[in-house]
Amino acid sequence: MIKIYQFFKKILIFIGFYKPSCRFYPSCSEYCSQTFKKKKFPKSLFLCIYRILRCNPWNKGGYDPVK
Repeated sequence: MIKIYQFFKKILIFIGFYKPSCRFYPSCSEYCSQTFKKKKFPKSLFLCIYRILRCNPWNKGGYDPVK
């Protein structure tokens, strides 16, 4: 599901309909993809939801790798 989202997002960026503006590096979708590769499912799901909840105007963002 994450890979499908990333694929369509790249197409929209390429044709100019979407401007990337993620507060974090790596982006939230890339972070979730990495988490599911490195952690077990329940932990990955929790980390992804927590990351998405932190993605808001009141958070600075910045470098936030999967630990």
